[in-house]
Amino acid sequence: MSGPMWAKSAQKAFLFSLVSSRLRGTDSLSGLLPVPRRPIIDMSYSAHFIDFKGSSIASRMKKVVVNKLSPKFREAASVQTVPVPTPADADLLVRNRFVGINASDINYSAGRYDPTVQPPFDAGFEGIGEVVGLGLTASSRFTMGDTVAYFSSGAFAEYSVVPAKESVPVPSAKPEFLTLLVSGATAYIALKRLGDLAKGETVLVTAAAGGTGQFAVQFAKQAGCHVIGTCSSNEKAAFLKSIGCDRPINYKAEDLAKTLKTEYPEGIDVVYESVGGSTLELAVNCLAKKGRLIVIGFISGYQSASGIPKFRGATLPVKLLQKSASIRGFFLPHFISDYKEALTQMMQMFATGKLMCEVDYGDLAQEGRFVGLESVFRAVDYMYAGKNLGKVVVEVAPPSNSSSKL
Repeated sequence: MSGPMWAKSAQKAFLFSLVSSRLRGTDSLSGLLPVPRRPIIDMSYSAHFIDFKGSSIASRMKKVVVNKLSPKFREAASVQTVPVPTPADADLLVRNRFVGINASDINYSAGRYDPTVQPPFDAGFEGIGEVVGLGLTASSRFTMGDTVAYFSSGAFAEYSVVPAKESVPVPSAKPEFLTLLVSGATAYIALKRLGDLAKGETVLVTAAAGGTGQFAVQFAKQAGCHVIGTCSSNEKAAFLKSIGCDRPINYKAEDLAKTLKTEYPEGIDVVYESVGGSTLELAVNCLAKKGRLIVIGFISGYQSASGIPKFRGATLPVKLLQKSASIRGFFLPHFISDYKEALTQMMQMFATGKLMCEVDYGDLAQEGRFVGLESVFRAVDYMYAGKNLGKVVVEVAPPSNSSSKL
């Protein structure tokens, strides 16, 4: 998720009112990924269809709550045990199987999205899991056992109440689907709308082996471009090669500025930039004539007090003018009209093996795989240490073995 000022209202307006209303029913996405349907037996509105015959829902659950505003996630949040919530008429109760870790979890815990929201508030943005309860209105489109993915505040929990209209039906609880909702969509739309990619152009992707960078590499390559990707290890460089990156650059082993100047003396046509600070300065200096630099975030500053990395931009107007170049900011909620097409295309590519969605479960982390809500803190640290390859996810719970007949 890009950008430091994701307003809560923008969240609500952004993904789910769009996705559910346009992608459900007879939409081509539903046809591509059919979900087996089962009849609802319990028609008791007052029970909200929660876990028919009470077979598998616990009375209490764990969730991550922000108790104080701070960009230091461990300082800001804690795991609390609370009653499992009851879904309202138009809601789903989702037993989370996986939750996604985003760079902007730090921005959220620091109170940068909506200054009017004060602690305590629930943390986390993305989840995928099984519908185990729902309201009467919600039952017109979902039923028990459906698998859904969603992007909504409060995802770092064992159970989440999510409005049915803000839920995306998916065929299984694979965390790969989480990678498409925001990370994939950001890369797809930003490059299509702001990149103006042309076959044969040179594209630079910073943090290329990360959650959104992996998609920018693949989409630029599919457009017929020569793709350069920055990364921090030889393992990541090998991964980038495997998804089509022409020139991975391990900036810990090579001088990035020198390499770009030597190997690409004519400059870079398009830069997909998410790091900020000195990396952004270098990207500006490397732009070709009529080059386009797309800013989708600046993670290098998120853990600072301001959330913004230092940038020496005094000569920026001159540099842009001399090259007829441009810097373009990308904020996903401003492009909701493009979302349906983006998600549909990515789902089709993933289903046909034309798009790789790399997920990092933390198997190589010092304390092992990220399992259980307590692992959220390790997962955030792991990502900010630059150790992840692909999208970082936490396995909240094992697959359900419910004996419910619904």
